[in-house]
Amino acid sequence: MRIGGRGLGGRLCVVALCVLLVACGVLTRGAGAQSRRGQSRRRPPNILLVVADDLGRGDLGAYGQRFIRTPNLDRLAREGMLFTDAYAPAPVCAPSRASFMTGLHQGHARIRGNTGRNNERVPLKDEDVTVAEVLKGAGYRTGIVGKWGLGEPGTTGVPGRQGFDYFFGYLNQNHAHNYYPEYLWRNDERVTLPKGTYSHDLFTREALDFVRRESSAPFFLYLAYTLPHANNELTRKTGNGMEVPSDAPYSREPWSPQQRNYAAMVTRLDADVGKVLALLKELRIDEETVVLFASDNGPQDKSEGGYDQTLFDSNGPFRGLKRELYEGGIRVPLFVRWPGRVRAGSTTSYATTLCDLLPTAAALAGVSAPPAIDGVSLLPFLLGRRAPQRGPLYWEFHEGGFVQAVRMGSWKAVRKGLGGTVELYDLKTDLGETHDVAASHPEVVRRAAEVMRREHVESEDWPASATDAPQ
Repeated sequence: MRIGGRGLGGRLCVVALCVLLVACGVLTRGAGAQSRRGQSRRRPPNILLVVADDLGRGDLGAYGQRFIRTPNLDRLAREGMLFTDAYAPAPVCAPSRASFMTGLHQGHARIRGNTGRNNERVPLKDEDVTVAEVLKGAGYRTGIVGKWGLGEPGTTGVPGRQGFDYFFGYLNQNHAHNYYPEYLWRNDERVTLPKGTYSHDLFTREALDFVRRESSAPFFLYLAYTLPHANNELTRKTGNGMEVPSDAPYSREPWSPQQRNYAAMVTRLDADVGKVLALLKELRIDEETVVLFASDNGPQDKSEGGYDQTLFDSNGPFRGLKRELYEGGIRVPLFVRWPGRVRAGSTTSYATTLCDLLPTAAALAGVSAPPAIDGVSLLPFLLGRRAPQRGPLYWEFHEGGFVQAVRMGSWKAVRKGLGGTVELYDLKTDLGETHDVAASHPEVVRRAAEVMRREHVESEDWPASATDAPQ
């Protein structure tokens, strides 16, 4: 059929073709909500992972906080699924992030501490497979804004060699202690900052720009905020390492300066997460975006920042803080929201670990996860189907002596040193891990010890034998 011509017949053919194309959805306007909804059925959802740094589960209103205001995060929790029994893979930064990037628990992960046996930082290697690599292979645009901590400049561990198309932030976690840095990294470029620039504010701006830039295609954004981690170097100099431009809205509270600053940092984090969530709605991609919010480990102790977390009850009913494998060091907040897909207002006590991020993201993208990882996909569970079957959860930690922990159902076992005595707690009746019941349950102790033996694979950078006994 000939299309065109100057006569009426030609014009009628063109009109007829346009009507046909519109009916088939070819000439619809890209900005229309109906078109976006149609596209969302044919493509996988965006994935936004927001991770706070050293944020206690108890610091959020959704988990019972009474003093610190977190309206945006509390709303996020109400609009999605709240996990009561979510765990970080490790009780400090670098190993926790390495595990949830690769889906491997600490008995198998490449990075098992902030520094290795020679006090050197160990990077991820080319053979390590990250969630960003999996999603990039599925056609996602991938970005990280904030704190990386898994590879120094020029190593195999930098974000650009681990699946990320775009990076802006800190490579080194000690550098990330300084909220007013002289420079940050954009991909492989060192960017000098104007004096007095508060890094967290830049991260929010960069995150908003990334979402705007990539909103037309599936994207994965890992927004790794550094709030409310303390500036440890400043703490040693002044006693107050909680750096924030203003302690509002807590300036009049009868608390110490450290506590006012800490609360202000958490509320600032909350406000900026709110800005990102608002942009998703503005761009009409809210229903096409899965949002996950978590923390990398439990709350810091008084030596970091100089504030006393007991006022805010940051670790809730749990024993222990950051750097411990008791519940307070590894139990973290976790919300997952996907409007129209994950049931709003739902709460679950299903025990999960952030190692589950990689297989869940792979399932969302419609691709296979790497073999032999330790996480499981939560996608069927998030969509209202049966919870995935899983074995025991396992942790190990090497700072100050080798420590292992296992959770099997409601049983929680902790052992200090390879040849140490296994402590056993029943979390069903003893969330605070105050009553060691090992003597009454020798068979459970035996099973826990077997899991500890089986799940620990020796690492040349973190040999358990070198840190066998607590120091």
